[in-house]
Amino acid sequence: MKAVKHVITKVVPSRAITKSVHRIRRLSKHPVVAIPAVTGLFIVLLTVVGIIVFSGGAPKLRQTDTHIVIISHDKQEQTLPTRAHTVGDVLKKADIVLHQGDVVEPDADTEVVTDNFRINVYRAVPVTIVDGNRKTFAYSAASTPRSIVKQAGIDVYPEDNLALLPADNFLTEASIGQRVVIQRATAVNVNVYGTPVQMRTHATTVGALLKERGLKLQPNDSVQPSLKTPLTAGQQIFVLRKGTQIATQELEIPMETQTIEDNSLTFGAIATRQEGSPGKKLVTYQLQLENGKEVGRKVIQEVITVQPTTRIIAKGKNFNASSDKLAVMQAAGISSSDYPYVDYIVSRESGWCPTKWQGQAGYCPPSYQEIHPPSSGYGYGLVQSTPAIKMASAGGDWQTNPVTQLRWATGYASRYGGWAGAYNHWVTYHSW
Repeated sequence: MKAVKHVITKVVPSRAITKSVHRIRRLSKHPVVAIPAVTGLFIVLLTVVGIIVFSGGAPKLRQTDTHIVIISHDKQEQTLPTRAHTVGDVLKKADIVLHQGDVVEPDADTEVVTDNFRINVYRAVPVTIVDGNRKTFAYSAASTPRSIVKQAGIDVYPEDNLALLPADNFLTEASIGQRVVIQRATAVNVNVYGTPVQMRTHATTVGALLKERGLKLQPNDSVQPSLKTPLTAGQQIFVLRKGTQIATQELEIPMETQTIEDNSLTFGAIATRQEGSPGKKLVTYQLQLENGKEVGRKVIQEVITVQPTTRIIAKGKNFNASSDKLAVMQAAGISSSDYPYVDYIVSRESGWCPTKWQGQAGYCPPSYQEIHPPSSGYGYGLVQSTPAIKMASAGGDWQTNPVTQLRWATGYASRYGGWAGAYNHWVTYHSW
């Protein structure tokens, strides 16, 4: 019978635990302060040991069904926790009333899915809208002249010029605050090779209008009235071509979008500062005929009939994630420059819940529950990996460890060129 060797395993305490034990021994010599001090230190020790034993030292996420929102309104900044799902719900629960002309950014339907979510309420101020001999008094907090006029219910056309000016003299201008001055374009009717269209312009002659719209006359073209004729409202203008069979088609001109980065808005939040609209153009083709049938066509003229207006949006860039989320991203080896993209995607996929299955809403399960087979087509975890078992390639603790899940997600994001590309894809398609 072989002798049994007893193997003694020496447990080496961590530096933090060793220091705490020495401190407890010193405090035990002073019973007056020892009891509360020792109690506090034991709590710290238990916390440290708990992290080491149960999570392997990985940072944990604090799970809550509330979000912290920061509301800027009425010359103050209010920070509060909320379970509200949208900006409008937040304002309602905070008893913040919006009056006519007030503006809230982002808009009231925007979902609140991240912490430190910023909401800005801009109060309306007096504005005088000058439209020729007509003056309209309104209240508005809109940031562009077109948005102000729209709030006031006044229709303007893309070709109308609008200027936002201060009121220099109340007595002479009979207005207070700012003024929006509308310079109306002249509406004329132009028949382009047999197709009637209405155009609005600030040009003063027929020739200037044609030049403005890019309409170049060819040797066999004629214009009535002449190019030097002054333009008047409702005037009829004819552009004709002899000896050629033509066809016309009206096409849409896409509107442009101007993006402004705004640090007063949460990263990823969008606020529309000015609504845009597409334009229109009339394309004229010269037809190629054989035996009376069309066999081809050639563009001979493109005339802009309605100018597009630019859409102006503000895009939030303020990023302020909680410390536990920052710790998880750091532990997963994610670059700090990618933190905003990761937070945006994870907040919308799972609300930072590492144990959530696709379809579970409103809460975060305290532990892994195999509601669906890991190889099924249901998403799971922080980024809703589909199937869930794919995350096992990053570690055996993929079911519950947020760090492991994010390490896997970083590899997955590479199909989009990285986290920034994944974010852009999510914004467009609301999935990744």
